Amino acid sequence: MLKSLKIRNYVLIDSLDVEFPEGLVIITGQTGAGKSILLGALSFLLGSKADASMIGPSSDNCVVEAVFSLPEKDASLRMALEEQDIDTDPGEIIVRRVVSRSGRSRAFLNDSPVNVQLLQSISARLVDIHSQHQTLLLADHSFQLGLLDHFAGNETLLEECEASYRHLKALEKEYSEISQKIESLSRERDYVQARWKKLDDACLKEGELEELEAEQKQLANAEAIKENLYGVEQLMDDLPLKDVCKMLRKVEGFLPQAGELAERVESSRTELQDILSEVSRINSGTEISQQRLDAVEERMSLLYDLMNKYSATSVSELIQMRDSLGSSLFDADALADERKEIGKELDKERLAFEGICRRLHESRASSLSSFSESVEQSIRSLELERAVFKVELGETPPSQVGTDSVRFMFSATGDAVVDLARCASGGEMSRVMLCLKAMMARFVNMPTLIFDEIDTGVSGSAADKMGRMICSMGADMQVIAITHLPQVAAKGNTHFLVEKEFFMDKATTTIRRVDGEERVMEIARMLSGSHISAAARENAKSLLSDQRN
Repeated sequence: MLKSLKIRNYVLIDSLDVEFPEGLVIITGQTGAGKSILLGALSFLLGSKADASMIGPSSDNCVVEAVFSLPEKDASLRMALEEQDIDTDPGEIIVRRVVSRSGRSRAFLNDSPVNVQLLQSISARLVDIHSQHQTLLLADHSFQLGLLDHFAGNETLLEECEASYRHLKALEKEYSEISQKIESLSRERDYVQARWKKLDDACLKEGELEELEAEQKQLANAEAIKENLYGVEQLMDDLPLKDVCKMLRKVEGFLPQAGELAERVESSRTELQDILSEVSRINSGTEISQQRLDAVEERMSLLYDLMNKYSATSVSELIQMRDSLGSSLFDADALADERKEIGKELDKERLAFEGICRRLHESRASSLSSFSESVEQSIRSLELERAVFKVELGETPPSQVGTDSVRFMFSATGDAVVDLARCASGGEMSRVMLCLKAMMARFVNMPTLIFDEIDTGVSGSAADKMGRMICSMGADMQVIAITHLPQVAAKGNTHFLVEKEFFMDKATTTIRRVDGEERVMEIARMLSGSHISAAARENAKSLLSDQRN
């Protein structure tokens, strides 16, 4: 339940602190006093859109904070909070939201910063606000189906249905994407196959072109190479270094330096003999082969043509292209196998989804009669004695809630029923909506329900009966009712008055609890207007006395 609310610098609310008790809480006030501002602040706190226009003149930001006691039976809510590392030990949660002049807002749960999506998800489990315009939901077939499901207790089935539907759609998307890839590869397969085969037949090797270019140079200049190598052999073989060495040895006894020179000449002669041997080996290994030259140049021409055709700058790039084309051909086969497996899983999931939809349909169909009778009986208790309420179950394309659609059919006079959204007056819609909300309160385990003038268009004894219904809801949960009807206001356990005050041309909205004579006077004002007569006071006392009795 909502235990307390603090508002700072929100529109006309300068500073407000109020504590709310259990049971039925009534909020009243003259038109324009600021009841809608109070409700707007609460809606902002719970996750509605924020903007800088909310900020009052006394500060650069506005702050709205509320303390909620956590519902003891809602284990999933506590688990959701614990998953976000939000402490739930005190059994309550502090919700705070701040908006700055830039329009940027921040949200906190027990002082832990959270995003708006999480705030909305958590707050939806704490409080339900029924605004004046929410009767429009009666034309929303999703809302209608949700009511029937709550009545039928289909929450677990709906969770299964949503999970199965999401999985089904994910598989369908994956299957479609793979099919598109296969189709694209199939259209290009012949072209890719031809390109790959041409590269594969070329038997490409890393570094081959560089080796061929070097060999081609040798083969093209083989005659000149052999001629020069032969000349080197002749010249080196004719060098009389051995004789030079002998002559130096002869004068070594007379000239010591001659011995050193002899050693150097001997060393040089040995090195030159090694060089001569290497030149001879190279010369003998050098072939003059026009056939081999033609083969090398033909292979080089093939490689150059491939590089030009495939816009490559090297054989390495050609090899990469060959491997890539081969992979794409392999991918087509692998994708076909993958699609086959996904198709099997898709068929299995489709059967599972159809089974869940079938169970949902059976549950809804079996609950139609009792749901219709329960709502109809409740509506008739609000002075629509001849009212008829029916629910029609139809088919719709598959979605996360199954394959069923519903329509609420209504007649206030007992004539042929037609679509509720097209036949009911404002007062009738308010009564129908209250009956449905009362039913939801029994099944949804909502700890706090806020009504914003749900009694619009209703007066007299019908308003009194609506007040009694709202009061009965307050016995099991906290109900906060913003109302303009004295018959409803008198039913509350607690009564708050919203007022607009002026100080030096500055308007501020305040809220305070009224009891005793002040409450009598407020209800009398609601009965007679600004001029409170003695009869109105007595009538107000009578209404309050009826409530106490």
